[in-house]
Amino acid sequence: MAEVSQGGARTVQLGNKKVGAGEPCYVIAEIGINHNGDLAIAEKLIEVAAAAGCDAVKFQKRTPELCVPMAQRSVMRETPWGLMTYMDYRYKVEFGKAEYDRIDQLCRAKGIHWFASCWDTDSVDFMEQYNPPCYKVASATLTNLPLLNKLKALGRPILLSTGMSSLAEVDAAVAAVGTDNIVLLHAVSTYPAHYEELNLKVIPALAERYHVPIGYSGHETGLPSSVAAVVLGACVVERHITLDRAMWGSDQAASLEPNGVTRLVRDIRLVETSMGDGLKRIMPRELPILEKLRRSENDGKH
Repeated sequence: MAEVSQGGARTVQLGNKKVGAGEPCYVIAEIGINHNGDLAIAEKLIEVAAAAGCDAVKFQKRTPELCVPMAQRSVMRETPWGLMTYMDYRYKVEFGKAEYDRIDQLCRAKGIHWFASCWDTDSVDFMEQYNPPCYKVASATLTNLPLLNKLKALGRPILLSTGMSSLAEVDAAVAAVGTDNIVLLHAVSTYPAHYEELNLKVIPALAERYHVPIGYSGHETGLPSSVAAVVLGACVVERHITLDRAMWGSDQAASLEPNGVTRLVRDIRLVETSMGDGLKRIMPRELPILEKLRRSENDGKH
């Protein structure tokens, strides 16, 4: 359950870590479907995220027969495995129990959290066997009330992404899951997002409106805006990661490569260190500089 800290800001417990006011930013490396159905790629991405100092990796879990609209199932699609129907493609990139058993084992060994954004209630039932620290609600499923109700009933923390959603839709989603155990994530659902679309000032606006921890799920190509989100109060930052942005897949171009995610975590930690407490004072290391350089026109006069 969420706790209320000084000033009324909430913190949420994700596994062995707290998220919210006064806590380090919780950095999520979204693997999503960038593994392209290949467990070896997923394993490499977990290792990249752990080495970079991320707090968690996140996957996407779907039940294709529940998530793929009838009109799209037989649509043919060019893929690295040849021409196939969209339904067959969705099955091709979907991990099952054997793959997630290995993911669970590797993440535990690396000491990094893992969880998933579930796109349907059957996927939630599947993920429960792994005792995830939280669930992510993808922007595309923010209006899926049966899914929201299912997640609320489980009582686990919920990360709720708000891309392509109106304020009224966010209000309805928050009303459905409650404010006791959620983190709202500001997001813009374009891939990659343009900087003029990011609207980072929404982060403090969401904090003022809902009084819950606010995070940022970014789909831009660079790092500065994600670091700026932390300065604006984001207590969670989520970014897609990939081994190579030129790889096949719809999310690859909006992802960070290994060097990028390493720099992201480094820069977030440096910014957190530099924020201080807001009290203006002379720093101890300034004193010898002050004594050496501070002068007035009256110095030396009798």
